[in-house]
Amino acid sequence: MKGNLLTFNQPEYSRNKTENFGKMEKLIAFAILSIPVFVISWKPLLRLKSHGFFRFFAWEGILWLLASNFRYWFAGPFSFQQIISWALLIISLWFVFAGIYQMKKAGKAANSREGDELYGFEKTTELVDTGIFRFIRHPMYSSLLLLSWAICLKNPEWLLVGVSCLVSFFLYLTAICDEKECTAYFGDKYTEYKTHTKRFIPYLF
Repeated sequence: MKGNLLTFNQPEYSRNKTENFGKMEKLIAFAILSIPVFVISWKPLLRLKSHGFFRFFAWEGILWLLASNFRYWFAGPFSFQQIISWALLIISLWFVFAGIYQMKKAGKAANSREGDELYGFEKTTELVDTGIFRFIRHPMYSSLLLLSWAICLKNPEWLLVGVSCLVSFFLYLTAICDEKECTAYFGDKYTEYKTHTKRFIPYLF
């Protein structure tokens, strides 16, 4: 009871000071996390129509969610929203590992493929349509999509829900651009591949 009274009678300037410190902490964390993302993304940022351009903004949105909600990571561990959040995180991890594994196994990545904005494992010379790619075309983007909503659910404020929606939109644009690039490289083979796969969620979307 005494603790509650102390909290209730806390001077206004003290509460504002604490809130301002929290905001500054968030901005510092976001800025630090953004540095390596910018370093590995500067080439795609020079090409406005590349999938990497839109992926950068999706990454930045996810970093903002992380900087905003990291303190709630283990809050109320058995609450419904936390259970859903952890389920999404686990599925997200499976998607990204399954996707990268299959690309390295069957994609035959080679530097002979043009595209300075592409990462090494993205320079596939063979169309990957096995493993998780039998069902969806973009498991890594699906992973990011699930990750953004998983982090948002740690503390689902309206502003953060809006950020997650923006992340989803940028990932959609990323996938659209990626498919155009793949169609340009693989031709009709990729066009046919699109007819029997979904973009993000197996059998649904």
